[in-house]
Amino acid sequence: MQRPSLLGHGLEGDLSPGFPTSAPYHTKDTLSPTAAPWVSSASATLSPSKTTSSPPPADNCAGPVPVLPRPFGGGGFAGVGEAGFEGASYLSTMGGAGGGLPAPGAAAAAVAAAHAAAAPRRAPEAVIQAAPRMPAATLPAQPVQPARKRIASAEDLKRFLEGQTVKDFTAFILSINEAVRGKKCNDSGYGPSPALQRMGAVLSQLEVLVDEVPPEHQSLRYGNPAFRTWTARLSERAQAMLESVLTEETRPAAPELVPYFLDSFGNATRIDYGTGHETQFCALLYCLAKLGVFGEDDRQGLGLVIFKQYLELMHKIQTTYWLEPAGSHGVWGLDDYQFLPFIWGSAQLIAHPMIKPKSIHNPDILEAYSDTYLYLNCVKFVKQVKKGPLAETSPMLNDISCVPTWAKVNSGMIKMYQVEVLSKFPIMQHFMFGSLLPFE
Repeated sequence: MQRPSLLGHGLEGDLSPGFPTSAPYHTKDTLSPTAAPWVSSASATLSPSKTTSSPPPADNCAGPVPVLPRPFGGGGFAGVGEAGFEGASYLSTMGGAGGGLPAPGAAAAAVAAAHAAAAPRRAPEAVIQAAPRMPAATLPAQPVQPARKRIASAEDLKRFLEGQTVKDFTAFILSINEAVRGKKCNDSGYGPSPALQRMGAVLSQLEVLVDEVPPEHQSLRYGNPAFRTWTARLSERAQAMLESVLTEETRPAAPELVPYFLDSFGNATRIDYGTGHETQFCALLYCLAKLGVFGEDDRQGLGLVIFKQYLELMHKIQTTYWLEPAGSHGVWGLDDYQFLPFIWGSAQLIAHPMIKPKSIHNPDILEAYSDTYLYLNCVKFVKQVKKGPLAETSPMLNDISCVPTWAKVNSGMIKMYQVEVLSKFPIMQHFMFGSLLPFE
């Protein structure tokens, strides 16, 4: 399979970020929300003189990311070309049936001509327009019904994306994003409220539960069946755990919240986990906020205390039971498992005097600050579980490191989440709705 081009998208001098890829199509004049790559750039100039077969560079923005040659035709190998993309671009020049290579720079010149003839394209606006806002507190509806799936077709997804619920949910995410800007996870001046402490105690219990259910011995690396035992024990305790977080007057809402809670840690049947499960956990926090359990003063704690603890729990679950990535785009996705920590983590780093997007390539910074900033925590975990240069294992994260500011990274992450998670049917068909998150 030929690797997609990472040529820059966007108008000359346009400062709005582009989007990562999960689908290879776009309209003539508007960059598709799913068109690669992340970084918007000035139009790249390709020339035969830039064709090279130099050794792979280190993970940075200054050199090309190599494409490993593959056999083609009668034993020939693909050549490697490169182009200026505020750093790098991929081109593949394949040999003919006899294994010979085209003239040097032929593919690069052809791509340059195609881009020169193409109409200018603009980066899309956010799919969901919402302002940062916590949900208004409300008492649980009577009679209480467990949340359930409601999106079963493309029309259902369209209805959801045009309704008020997705705007309220997005506003909640943006509200936390606003509260964590410039803040550290281990901020000594911040004290979690009793409600946050109760939620943290539940997550601590789940960490202990992982220790109580060790992985089974098997030949396969992924999908350890002991995870099914873990989720079965979670199901037995789920309602009691939620009731311990709720206040006396909101405790009757526990049955509605149980489905969100159970789906927050992965799927026991498929033994997988992905951004959809992470979104279910965020929906659980939204519902608790709508019940009045969490308030305005809890926004920072939700993002940097509770979600950090949830992230560490999921890292422990993933490295214990090795859950399959659910709906992963492989190397062309942002991350196999998480998304929200990249949003809130980039907000934490806005205007940081020392740490820049390119700092993710500095192992000393990752080691020193991964416990302080969610973004660096996620990058460090990626480097731990994926062996090899970041440019090869996670080229999208590598490309994002070329973005000049964290503010630009953050705004792009928010748009990307709306497009790649909230607007994707394979993910949202599993999303739960109830009286606190109505399907409208």
